[in-house]
Amino acid sequence: MSIHPVHTARFAICIENTDYPAALEVRKIYQLLPDDDAASQHYLRVIDESGEDYLYPADYFLLVELPQSVQEALLRAA
Repeated sequence: MSIHPVHTARFAICIENTDYPAALEVRKIYQLLPDDDAASQHYLRVIDESGEDYLYPADYFLLVELPQSVQEALLRAA
């Protein structure tokens, strides 16, 4: 898994995991990867509990703006 620069990092909080309980934890912050094609179909590319990126319904997440220091800490911990 490659770490993307902080200025392009995006994060979201999982608010639903009904169809994916092993892959997503509700109330957890996940890193998103850019995927315009997925977004046009209402999906997000998420680095999930497996450490890999997969597509999930966008309505399972709330996008969040995090301070740069928090983004850096999350990326270092990944």
